[in-house]
Amino acid sequence: MSPSSHRMPLIDAFKGIASQLIVLHHLSAYGPMPLAAQAVLPGTLGWLYEYARMAVQVFLVIGGFLAARALSDNGQALTRSPLALIWKRYLRLAIPYLAAIGLAIIGAAIADHWMDDEAIPDRATLAQWLAHAFLLQGLLGYDSLSAGVWYIAIDFQLFALMAILLWLGRVRYLAPALVLLVAISSLFWFNRDADWDNWALYFFGSYGLGAAAWWASSRKQMSAWLGVIATIAIAALVLDFRLRIALALAVALVLGFSRRSGLLERWPDAKPLAFLGQISYSVFLVHFPICLIANALFANLGFTSPTAAVFGLFLAWTASIAGGTLFYRWIESPVASQRITGALGWLFDKGLELGHKVPGLASLLARRA
Repeated sequence: MSPSSHRMPLIDAFKGIASQLIVLHHLSAYGPMPLAAQAVLPGTLGWLYEYARMAVQVFLVIGGFLAARALSDNGQALTRSPLALIWKRYLRLAIPYLAAIGLAIIGAAIADHWMDDEAIPDRATLAQWLAHAFLLQGLLGYDSLSAGVWYIAIDFQLFALMAILLWLGRVRYLAPALVLLVAISSLFWFNRDADWDNWALYFFGSYGLGAAAWWASSRKQMSAWLGVIATIAIAALVLDFRLRIALALAVALVLGFSRRSGLLERWPDAKPLAFLGQISYSVFLVHFPICLIANALFANLGFTSPTAAVFGLFLAWTASIAGGTLFYRWIESPVASQRITGALGWLFDKGLELGHKVPGLASLLARRA
């Protein structure tokens, strides 16, 4: 979900639409408003609850596609240590993510004051917050402080795993082969076992399809390479059909053919979709506390009618886009991120200075005594 100075309209469109589907999925799943709205929109809310969550596959494929572009443009090995790249990825994700976790804690506290609903996370503990800060909440068994934040941890794991695989394969053609081998293992084994769903290996099949689409689109026999990719994925679907993997394959093939044809960088020419794609990560981060507060207001004001519920859901959806826009401007955008990073660096330097001064001051006081 990272932005690029050289934007790709098709990817922006995919991200913009996918992020909105995830928002609508959560609006259909949590709180009293979707329950009340079921009376007039049973089919729509049922579809959003059941299928809109699969939009995560779009982000997984795009993540692999862009990771291949950044780490191994031509399928070459990663020659430098991956640690600096992994740290940079963590900072890119974590600065807006930690700000959003703060908003989620505040939103949950407000919602808990106004309504009693199982969707409201329990009050955060220090250990739970630290687990979230290091993107380990799923692995350590802590409940999420906000809906959807599991994906941020998985995105980080996927990038780190791919960087390490590309670094380990420092022999001709071995680097992409390692990535594709792990992706195939995911498609045929790990992704079929839900016990792995807190680990990157569960999702690496979709991520690897995105990476394979990038590499295949630069080969002379692109259609043949994409055909091999499709054949492997279809074989995995024959073994165990999963709609999410079928969607991931479709997105990967579209990205591969679009890059080769040039559509990736020139279509669709639609400013609203470009804008929604640009703020998609921010919308993804802030929409859940907005959803909770909207439902809490609905309950606290005593609304029960389906019409009021539908209107409330629409307002919550609109507020999520508005909140994501503000969050992007103040927290996630490159300018805002640099400002925050600079401020954190300044605080760190001042802390070091103070740490050097305090021992000296302590020894001075000891001599005077």
